[in-house]
Amino acid sequence: MKPNVLVRSLIAAGVISAVGAGAFSAGHWFPQQAVAANAPVAAIAAGPTASALLPDFTGIVERNGPAVVNISVTHNVKSAAAMPQFPGVDPDSPFFEFFRRFPGAVPHGAEPERGMGSGFIVSPDGLVLTNAHVVEGASEVTVKLTDRREFRAKVIGSDKPSDVAVLKIDASGLPTVKLGSSANEKVGEWVLAIGSPYGFENSVTSGIVSAKSRSLPDGAYIPFIQTDVAVNPGNSGGPLFNMRGEVIGINAQIFSRSGGYQGLSFAVPIELAVKVKDQLHQFGKVNRGRLGVTIQEVNQQLANSFGLKRPGGALVAAVEENGPADKAGVKAGDVILKFNGQEISNSSELPAQVADMKPGTRATLEVSRNGTMRQLEVTVGELKAAKMAAADRPAAEHGRLGLAVRPLTPEERQQAGAKGLVVEEASGPAARAGLRSGDLLLAVNGTPIQSVEQLRTLVGKSGKTVALLIQRDEGKIFIPVDIGDNQG
Repeated sequence: MKPNVLVRSLIAAGVISAVGAGAFSAGHWFPQQAVAANAPVAAIAAGPTASALLPDFTGIVERNGPAVVNISVTHNVKSAAAMPQFPGVDPDSPFFEFFRRFPGAVPHGAEPERGMGSGFIVSPDGLVLTNAHVVEGASEVTVKLTDRREFRAKVIGSDKPSDVAVLKIDASGLPTVKLGSSANEKVGEWVLAIGSPYGFENSVTSGIVSAKSRSLPDGAYIPFIQTDVAVNPGNSGGPLFNMRGEVIGINAQIFSRSGGYQGLSFAVPIELAVKVKDQLHQFGKVNRGRLGVTIQEVNQQLANSFGLKRPGGALVAAVEENGPADKAGVKAGDVILKFNGQEISNSSELPAQVADMKPGTRATLEVSRNGTMRQLEVTVGELKAAKMAAADRPAAEHGRLGLAVRPLTPEERQQAGAKGLVVEEASGPAARAGLRSGDLLLAVNGTPIQSVEQLRTLVGKSGKTVALLIQRDEGKIFIPVDIGDNQG
């Protein structure tokens, strides 16, 4: 079985052709009732009025279609061949040596690679929003309008963490879209996308909002809007509209096994995109706040281990030394439940909220530490570079845990820059949880570990679940281990 893959819907290269056949219908209001294929027209017309009607997207498309653009990009990719290639010239021909010695005679060394995406105009003087990955590394960007006019575009700025880019074309009096708010949309509401899937310009697809604030592996600062709108390669950067004709997101990614649409599409919320756009347009870069912590989701096992009534918040797995959180008194094992008074239901909500803070401003953190609530004040730092902690599910004292451990040698302690116990063998509950030989055990339920005896004592006092803070390579993560009633 092929693995699931998150695919950014941009066609990477080449000439694309698509031929297909299917059934088409206009997007007017249709009664929600079954009609037999061979039913007479008169019978259909005389049918009962439906209590629920399907939405009509025609007005939205007519108003906004002209403001959605096709974006084509060109990359200069160096030839992989060790020796210059000259199409149509036999390597044994004397002319081959001529061309090789005088490279200016035939262009070589770079092969143009073309890709495409979508975008939408947000100001009459030619500001265009799209995805950063659409224009990444492009040597040339061309914007094509629905009236067939084409413009060479300048990339004003591109922000990879949010996957938002701002383009500028030299034009005036252009049609624009109306920007809305994704916060006001509810799961289950109708939405539609306009874009250029596989090069089919100004194609319209529709669906519903499937979920909000969805976290994806390569989108630490983006609370994605999930929909079931058909989004395919070439749709990237195009707008996602609500039924009021307002843009609520930028279509960015799909979840697919085949590389094509399979019912899971993700959009960058427009509020986030507008903030990025304003900073890129004004400063050419985006300033983000940071705490200097590595966090992870709190599941039921971890909630039990840390004395929480229910799963929620962001569990601090590691604190950067002398970082903003460290100076504020945040410790590994703390569970951040609120940031500036706003509840953190899922760990994915915290990075976006912190990143939205202006560096240097003060914020309050409400944390749970060993079952006790604390309020801390932190001065938000500045994020210099995007750092993403990969929480690959790791896999730990024989006995209840199933771990064989030993203390660190002085040399190992100095090299690791930490105190703890080295895992020599993992079996039983710990192995099932994902611990493995070579892991460094730093803490149990938030309490730092320095000896084997201390480990036994803490595990002996624990309930059915214990949270182990593990360092593997450069990353740290809490791993819940279900020890049940195991005795040993």
